[in-house]
Amino acid sequence: MTQRAGITDATDLIRLPLTDAGLTGAAPTGAARPGRLGRFFAFPNPVNDHAARITAGIVVVLTLAALVATQVWLVGVIAAGFVLRLAFGPRVSPAALLSVKVLAPLMGEPKLVPGPPKRFAQGIGAVLSTTAFGLLLSGAALAGWTLMVLLVLAAALEAFLGLCLGCIIFGFLARRGLIPAGICEECANVGLRKGQAIPLS
Repeated sequence: MTQRAGITDATDLIRLPLTDAGLTGAAPTGAARPGRLGRFFAFPNPVNDHAARITAGIVVVLTLAALVATQVWLVGVIAAGFVLRLAFGPRVSPAALLSVKVLAPLMGEPKLVPGPPKRFAQGIGAVLSTTAFGLLLSGAALAGWTLMVLLVLAAALEAFLGLCLGCIIFGFLARRGLIPAGICEECANVGLRKGQAIPLS
């Protein structure tokens, strides 16, 4: 297996489309409908950026509560939310369901952006929060709470400024060929388009 093929296999998870019209509309033109396993682990593409920012706001509130009250169990809840959103999109995570189904529609017309960078960002959040949870459980409190501070800063940038750091990293990697272009053809300049919906065609 070549290194390029290995990268492609490892990144298959972040490009599986979600075709539930209630969440994102139809699959992209010409896209094959994923199999049962693909649908089970599907993530929206495109994503309503309003819902993504609201979910980030919920993460900010939960993380600040965990930091102020030094509640390790709440860090576990935050980590579980990121893992659920990474694996299943908004279909299982309570925070994402609240954002997609209830709060985002109040914001008016959806602002559609590519899904793969958002899934990549959820992956980074999952790594930070699960690592922090593990560190806190093992007694490494300073390191664990430091990671949570980094997490709340990143979530606040997206929630309040629309600046998705994970999306910027995704765009950086895509422009350098470390993420195959086929995963998200409209994402090569995602890091340069803060505050703008990325064209979907």
